[in-house]
Amino acid sequence: MSLVDVTDLTVEFGSLRAVDGLSFRLEQGAALALVGESGSGKSTVASALLGLHRGTGARVAGSVEVAGVDVRQASDDELRRLRGGKAAMVFQDPLSSLDPYYAIGDQIAEVYRTHTRASRRAARARAVEVLDRVGIPDAPRRSRSRPHEFSGGMRQRALIAMALACEPDLLIADEPTTGLDVTVQAQILDLLHTLREETGMGLLLVTHDVGVAAESVDEVLVMRHGRSVERGPVADVLGTPEQPYTRELLHAVPRVDAPRAIHEGAKKPEGATEASMDVVLPDVVLSNVPSDVVLEATGLRREFGRGKRAFTAVDDVTLTIRRGETLGVVGESGSGKTTLGRMLVGLLEPTSGEVRYDGHARVGVNPAVQMVFQDPVSSLNPRRTVGESIADPLRARGEDDEGRIRGRVRELLERVGLEAAHYDRYPHEFSGGQRQRVGIARALAADPRVIVCDEPVSALDVTTQAQVVALLGELQRELGLALVFVAHDLAVVRQVSDRVAVMRGGRIVEEGPVDEVYDNPQDPYTKQLLAAVPALDPRIAAQRRAARRELAAV
Repeated sequence: MSLVDVTDLTVEFGSLRAVDGLSFRLEQGAALALVGESGSGKSTVASALLGLHRGTGARVAGSVEVAGVDVRQASDDELRRLRGGKAAMVFQDPLSSLDPYYAIGDQIAEVYRTHTRASRRAARARAVEVLDRVGIPDAPRRSRSRPHEFSGGMRQRALIAMALACEPDLLIADEPTTGLDVTVQAQILDLLHTLREETGMGLLLVTHDVGVAAESVDEVLVMRHGRSVERGPVADVLGTPEQPYTRELLHAVPRVDAPRAIHEGAKKPEGATEASMDVVLPDVVLSNVPSDVVLEATGLRREFGRGKRAFTAVDDVTLTIRRGETLGVVGESGSGKTTLGRMLVGLLEPTSGEVRYDGHARVGVNPAVQMVFQDPVSSLNPRRTVGESIADPLRARGEDDEGRIRGRVRELLERVGLEAAHYDRYPHEFSGGQRQRVGIARALAADPRVIVCDEPVSALDVTTQAQVVALLGELQRELGLALVFVAHDLAVVRQVSDRVAVMRGGRIVEEGPVDEVYDNPQDPYTKQLLAAVPALDPRIAAQRRAARRELAAV
C-alpha cells in the first residue's frame, strides 16, 4: 500500500478551481516535490492531504488516502490522530505556526502528549531530544526559549522537531526554506535528507524553487493551474524536460554558475554572438570619472543598543555607486545588508561615517534615493488604494493638482506592467508579483536616480521573479538609474549586478566585478556562500551535500 494515494483530486473555492483532477502516489520512504508557480495549487494539495480544507467552505472531490486513512471519509477524531501522529506538516512561516507566548519546548511537548498520552516529564524530555536531533545547540536550555529568541533558521528547525516528535510516516514541508539565506537553506535541506535516511519517513516537498527540489527529492511533479504538467525522476525532469511549460520554468531559474545574461536591447560588440558574450553592458555607458558617482558611503558604522548590550550591525563600510550600474550586496541573514541599505536611503542615520549624494553630504531622506522593500504587503497601507500609496511621493514634494497626480500615477502603473484602472484597487487584490510592481511604481514616483532594492524577489516564484528583475533592468536602461540590489539569492544577484559586495558580520569581506568574484572568489566566506547555492543537477547536489557533511565533521 502506498503512503500517499491521491486520485482525481479537485478542490474548488467558490468559482475558482484550485486543483483540477490531480492524481499521484508516494511510496514509503520516498520523496516527491510539487513544483510550480504561485497559484498552481501546490499548497492546496498539501493541505488536502491532512484534511485542512474541512469546514472552510472549500469543495473537495476525489480520493485522498494518507498512511492508510481515507482523509475525505475520516471522522474528526481520525483526522486528529493522523495529523502530527502519522503525517506532520512544516509550514513556510514558522512565526505564524508557533505561539509567541509559550516556550518552544512546551509547544513540542504539548503535541507529543496529545498523541501519546505521555507524562509531562516524558513529553519535555522528548521535546529536548528532538530539538537536539534537528541541530539546536544546547537543546535543554534553548527548549525554554520563546520563538522570538530563535533566528529564522532555528525556528524552522523547531517546527521540524515538532513534526518529528511523534515519528510520523510522512513529512509535508510547504516552502520550508523560503526567505532563508543560502547557508541556512542548505542546512535545512541537509537536515531533511538526513532525517529521511535515519527514519525512513516519506517526504512531500512543496516549493517554487526548482533548485531546492533538485537538492531534496527523488521525483518531481510539475503543476500548473491545478493540474499535473509533468512527473518523473528529478534528474530526468530537470535535465531533459519533455513539456514546454517545464522548460519555461527551468529557463526562468537564475544560474549562479552562468555569467550575466544579455539584456534585450543591449548592444553587442561588433562581431560578437549571443554565445560569445559573457557580460551584458548596460545601455548607459559608464566611465570611472568622479562625476559618474551618484552615491558614496564612507566609513559607515551603525550600532544598536547601549553599553554591554550594544551591537554593531554595520562596521566601517565604504562603497560607491555609479550612474546606470547595479551594485549587488549579498550575505547571510544578520550580515548587515538591510541596515546598510536603510542608511543609504536615509531611513537610518549612521552612528559614524557619511553618505554623500552627488558629492554632497546627505542630510535626512533624499527623494532622489528611493527604496523597494522586501515585503510589499507590510509596506503598503491595506486601507488605502495602491494609487493613493503611489501618489504619496508626488504630494510630499508639493504637487497638489489631483488631476496631474492621478494622471502621473496611471502612467507609472502602466510603466511597471499594471493597468491604469488598478489605481482604485487595494493591496489584497493583487498577487505578490503585482504588489512588488506597485512598490517599484511608488519608488519611481519621486523621479529617483538611485533605487535600493531590499530582497525584492525573495518570496516570489521563479517566473514572477524573472519578470520583476527584467522590469528593473528595463527601467534602469531607460532612466539611467543606479540600483543597489540587496539579496541573499546569489544566483539572482549574479544575473542583475555589475559589481558585488559580500558582507559578513557588518563588514564587506570581498568586492569586485560580479563575474570575477563569482568565478574566482578570494575570501573563504564567499566560497562558502557559493558552495551552499542549490544545484539544478541532483548529482552535483549530492556531491555538495557530502562535502558539507565532511566539513561539518571536521
